Amino acid sequence: MTDTQKATDPTASTLATDLQDERLQQRHGVRGWWQGFIDRVRAGDLGTLPVIGGLIVIWIVFQILNPIFLSSRNLENLLMESVVIGVISLGIVAVLLVGEIDLSVGSVSGLSAAVMSTTFVLMGWPLVLSILLALVLGVLIGWFYAQMFNRFGVPSFVITLAGLLAFLGVQLYILGAQGSINIPFNSVLVKFAQSWFVPEWLSYVFAVIAGGGYFISQYLHAQQRSKAGLSAKSMASYGVVTALITIGVAAISWFLNQSTGRGIGWMFVFFVVLVLIMHYALTRTRWGRSVFAVGGNAEAARRAGINVKAVYASVFIVCSGMAALGGVLAASRLAAANQATGTGDVNLNAIAAAVIGGTSLFGGRGSAFSALLGVVVIQSISSGLTLLGLGSGPRFIVTGVVLLLAVALDSLSRRSRSSHGKA
Repeated sequence: MTDTQKATDPTASTLATDLQDERLQQRHGVRGWWQGFIDRVRAGDLGTLPVIGGLIVIWIVFQILNPIFLSSRNLENLLMESVVIGVISLGIVAVLLVGEIDLSVGSVSGLSAAVMSTTFVLMGWPLVLSILLALVLGVLIGWFYAQMFNRFGVPSFVITLAGLLAFLGVQLYILGAQGSINIPFNSVLVKFAQSWFVPEWLSYVFAVIAGGGYFISQYLHAQQRSKAGLSAKSMASYGVVTALITIGVAAISWFLNQSTGRGIGWMFVFFVVLVLIMHYALTRTRWGRSVFAVGGNAEAARRAGINVKAVYASVFIVCSGMAALGGVLAASRLAAANQATGTGDVNLNAIAAAVIGGTSLFGGRGSAFSALLGVVVIQSISSGLTLLGLGSGPRFIVTGVVLLLAVALDSLSRRSRSSHGKA
């Protein structure tokens, strides 16, 4: 096997990971966990370190320029405004992991918002059925993309670019001459997106659940590896991370709860739950392993017995489905669906959030948490510049620079891993 094949073959990558785990097994406790972390960083596997570091710098700069930036009220609004793009970006992560792209997520979200609002407000359908129709429409669009890609070999760039134009036209047709459909403020959907917040005591319960959930999942994973005769990380390392997660979530909850009468919105909690579900699917299921394998080397995955076409179909469906869900949430957040829903910079921000958060444009590397971290970075830039009284121009410039740095860092990290593999 050549050095290039070793760098791209999932089997070789898995072997390298197992060897690294074997070295970790020879160390003990927190010290071994920390040393393993340092080894991965030196090998070019930076993970979420760059985006977390960048986010800290952004927050420090904007806090110095405007003390209101890190106020509990502003951060609460920042998180709520991140949800729509974040949900759409979560689907983009799935597509990027196999090395493809979807440029139509904005139009699909706008179309789903128009369909949901039209059936619910103008036709009097039950809200649940209207939302379900919008989501089914998104799934069907993803299935159509998959057929065009798998059966006819049309590049995803072309397919989704055509979808961007076509579905925008359908959205405008559905909205008609009025151009906007208002959703009643007393509807459950609007209350969920605007005025429902987690009780303070429950937010601390969530902190305990987050830490306990992480510990249980890691413990069960370690048990599975032990039964299979593979090495596993020490319980001490799990304990340290569990404590950090619990304390961190509790501290964030306490700070956000300082915003009188508000705090953590249920819509943001919903987004975090989606991230955790996607993370589990990508890291703990056969489907997730297949997605990474196809993204690493589609031909090697096919020879290993993976149904590559089915994997491509699944990620297109997930992406369009998430775009449709994002459109429903956008309409609920605004209490209306109009001609601007899903247009503007929705496409670019959703893709940028996934890439800035750490998902590779080259496929095979990324995480569900990329959507969460990336959208918080983008929304932080937008919020900070707005507080400084600056318009959209500077926001686009800064976001573009951050995106370019993220891609450049990914390229350098990829080159570093390749060189480390050859060594």
